[in-house]
Amino acid sequence: MRAHVVGWGKYVPDRVLTNDDLARMVDTSDEWIVTRTGIRQRRIAEEGETTATMAVQAARQALEGAGVSPGQVDVIIVATATPDYLFPSTACLVQDALGATRAAAFDLAAGCTGFVYALAVAVAMVEAGAVRTALVIGSETLSRITDWTDRNTCVLFGDGAGAVVLQGGPDDGGVLSAVLSADGSGADLLMLPAGGSRLPASHHTVSERLHFIKMQGRDVFRFAVRVIPTATREVLRRAGLSPDDITLLIPHQANGRIIESAMKDLKLPPEKVYNNLERYGNTSAASIPVALCEAVEEGRLGPGDIVICVGFGAGLTWGAVAIRWTRPRPVAAPTWRQFLRRLIYLWAALRSWLRRLWWWIRT
Repeated sequence: MRAHVVGWGKYVPDRVLTNDDLARMVDTSDEWIVTRTGIRQRRIAEEGETTATMAVQAARQALEGAGVSPGQVDVIIVATATPDYLFPSTACLVQDALGATRAAAFDLAAGCTGFVYALAVAVAMVEAGAVRTALVIGSETLSRITDWTDRNTCVLFGDGAGAVVLQGGPDDGGVLSAVLSADGSGADLLMLPAGGSRLPASHHTVSERLHFIKMQGRDVFRFAVRVIPTATREVLRRAGLSPDDITLLIPHQANGRIIESAMKDLKLPPEKVYNNLERYGNTSAASIPVALCEAVEEGRLGPGDIVICVGFGAGLTWGAVAIRWTRPRPVAAPTWRQFLRRLIYLWAALRSWLRRLWWWIRT
């Protein structure tokens, strides 16, 4: 028996923070951000929205799509670096809100690799027969731990949630393999210094802004461009596949240059790599499930297709899963909201191009 993805869902806040908005907050520009990251906008949680409330929205969509009631869920795993509380777990809040009274619930912390880790854990539980139905969620409110005075990090992050439902099924599809790795010697490269037992909240930690994300960007970049191809090749090897078999690679959406480097290393054409980075920025553990959900909605995956989800993050952690997709392609026509959203994205891209052209003419 293998674990199959039978439902998926996502939630992103309505509030949009563009590069031009950020240029009014810190010393940056749309051109600077796009050139270095590929990000044009990101979603920011409204007051009252939390990691748990967004996770519930994504989970409900995933359960509805799977035709599974909350009472059928055996375990809920929430991957997050921004839980509502240190304890109780965000997963327990989600369980209560959904009414999933039979489900065990716990959080998993592996930084931006969290969803891949949580998916691998859930797969093992399903395949071992310990559970029949698993709900795996990646949800983040990174805006609450972002230093909006630091232009090197504040341009990167956004909020959102994605979820999938797993159930056991035939061996001719589903999750074929998984690989998880870590290197704790790089823990200081990407971290939230204060708020834990080592540096509990104090006047000093607040005044030194130690409750915000600290990142050594160049070191993390070098790490990422190395481990994405490595993890992808290893998970393919374990599944008896090669890069030529990939239908769609869904990498953690952290930086456009990292994604481009992975494409070149694996010799994958752009149509085989999913990228929604420009719309949402880095949503940490939520980035892969949100991207997976959108890829399915766009008809990018159908029965028999091979999709690789690969991530990296704080820890340092990295990992990948290989899935032979078994669900049919959606047939619903795009809604007017989707059409309007695409027009907005096209206008934003055109405006950015015109500004670059004007800058080139003046200089």
